Amino acid sequence: MRSSTLPPAAGVGFKPEHFGALVEAPQPVGFLEVHAENYMGAGGPPHAQLSRLRADYALSIHGVGLSIGGIQPLDRDHLERVRMVCERYEPESFSEHLAWSTHETTFFNDLLPLPYTDETLARVVEHIDQVQGVLKRRLLLENPATYLEFAASHIEETDFLSEIVARSGCGLLLDINNVHVACTNRGADAAAYLARFPLEHVGEIHLGGHAIDSDETGAALLIDAHDRAVADPVWALYESVIARAGPRPTLIEWDNDVPDWPVLRAEAEAAGAILARARTTRQAA
Repeated sequence: MRSSTLPPAAGVGFKPEHFGALVEAPQPVGFLEVHAENYMGAGGPPHAQLSRLRADYALSIHGVGLSIGGIQPLDRDHLERVRMVCERYEPESFSEHLAWSTHETTFFNDLLPLPYTDETLARVVEHIDQVQGVLKRRLLLENPATYLEFAASHIEETDFLSEIVARSGCGLLLDINNVHVACTNRGADAAAYLARFPLEHVGEIHLGGHAIDSDETGAALLIDAHDRAVADPVWALYESVIARAGPRPTLIEWDNDVPDWPVLRAEAEAAGAILARARTTRQAA
């Protein structure tokens, strides 16, 4: 089973409007990430652009539609399409979400949370085993952005993730913005959550922006919007994680209200500077 081999550098999610800039100045970032579902067609401009960029960049493929946490069996046709995308581009990494998005014949355009129970744990592990068996590569599983807690949950999220890794052999994708969003929404301490997170299994980190709203009581409600720059509290959490874990592949997610290339590149450079400081500190120790 192939493991993730992304470089411990800062990358960005590829957007077609940035194709020209990326081709004109090869490798201004450490790697690119794309959503598998955007490349399931046979050809056309998306494949032409990604094939051109693949010659110069390490690649991470991020799935959003496998519904690994769903009650029903995985969609074998969708999994086969994911396999074909991975076979076509041979990415350095493949990741998916600890979430569900399908029910019977309905597909929800969202990544929905699940209760942390023994039954859910067994189902998620079974689905990950199936995905890894078909793809013949180690999957990185992303922690979710949540807005509520299930009364049925009796396992802490960090323990749930650790047990998934132990049973399936998968790795983890740590989304630090998701941690900040979820902990703020639930009134929990993000730093304490990260202190319990199994960082030794993290193969990639995500950073993104969030929108600030309020609930019916007036309390802060954060939305994982991916439509703006990374917030200062998320940068602070990221720097503390890198200080503990060392440099890890780090993606800037900006999927909505996509900015001009210099703005996105500046976000990647900010992450790169934190990685460089951690590298220097470790070399001096």
